[in-house]
Amino acid sequence: MRTYDFAPLWRSTIGFDRLFDLAETAQRASEDNYPPYNIERLADDRYQISLAVAGFAPEDIEITAEQNVVTVEGSKSDKTERDFLYRGISTRSFKRQFSLAEYVEVKSAAFDNGLLTIELVREIPEAMKPRRIAIGDASTGNVRRLEAKAAA
Repeated sequence: MRTYDFAPLWRSTIGFDRLFDLAETAQRASEDNYPPYNIERLADDRYQISLAVAGFAPEDIEITAEQNVVTVEGSKSDKTERDFLYRGISTRSFKRQFSLAEYVEVKSAAFDNGLLTIELVREIPEAMKPRRIAIGDASTGNVRRLEAKAAA
């Protein structure tokens, strides 16, 4: 994996801290690809993250949403006294973080057949949405009154 040094950009840019942090986080996250996951766009403002967490139960997984980051952590105690001849299903602990854009919120999470699904929705506040401004007719009544008063 190729690494990038953002030091020259830090010296000449202001206000791009979050962008550089996202790039560095993405660079580090590409090193570990467990558990496998999908990110889907379901509609213009709806998204879904699906993680394959075979071998884990819902109580072994914790989802935390704070500001613009969703963190999924899984840990399983290895207290089974089974004698595996071959163990291909990994149950190692993991921590996966997803950075969210502004106004994207976690709506729900579901666990079904070893697949964890997290539903995300972008809800832009009404004050931030574009709104149409009506253009009214200029009232000519005020102009006439001013002219009439000035002439008198």
